[in-house]
Amino acid sequence: MSAERTALERRAAKHAALADPSRLHIVDLLSLGDLSPSELQARLGMPSNLLAHHLKTLQAAGLLARDRSEADRRRSYVRLTPGALDGLIPGAAGDAHRVVFVCTANSARSQLAAALWRQASQIPATSAGTHPAERVDPGAVAAARRHRLVLRATRPQRLADIAADDDFVITVCDHAHEELGDRGGLHWSIPDPVRAGTDDAFDTTVTTLTDRVHALAPRLAAS
Repeated sequence: MSAERTALERRAAKHAALADPSRLHIVDLLSLGDLSPSELQARLGMPSNLLAHHLKTLQAAGLLARDRSEADRRRSYVRLTPGALDGLIPGAAGDAHRVVFVCTANSARSQLAAALWRQASQIPATSAGTHPAERVDPGAVAAARRHRLVLRATRPQRLADIAADDDFVITVCDHAHEELGDRGGLHWSIPDPVRAGTDDAFDTTVTTLTDRVHALAPRLAAS
């Protein structure tokens, strides 16, 4: 079988999986951020067995993947696989006055995400933590330098101290998302590079955040 034929069959499988309105709705939601099955069930208002069927169909088509939560290992998050929507571009995600990236300590992931956002969008961005650390992690500073990101030399700040009602909040930490609940806005389930503490871990975080930022920035309009 030719490579072209194989690629066509993969595309056809994706279209077939998305032919159901509920599955299309699931993909629309996951195109913005990661959600647990229980969160998807609440958003969609459908029985758990029916949701499981839809998730299995989408996963079989290569559209979805699942990862365990770093906070509660009994919980998992569903996400779109890289390139899942190639040729199936989602529409606008809305508008925002300011984007606020949040993790627990505001020492690595949220700082790097805000730096990447400032490169990709004219919409202002900042970062905060639910329980901020004393300083930005040196590994994040070094990663920003390697990737030529402008990481502002500010002390981590508490979300409650800077939050505004019209902020577009994106949690990049499972702990922060599960602590904030519905107040957390979008969620990107990004592993904590500080735990590993290696250059590779921080570089992987920058790569993952870059993909997420570049996917969302064109879909978000300034308000």
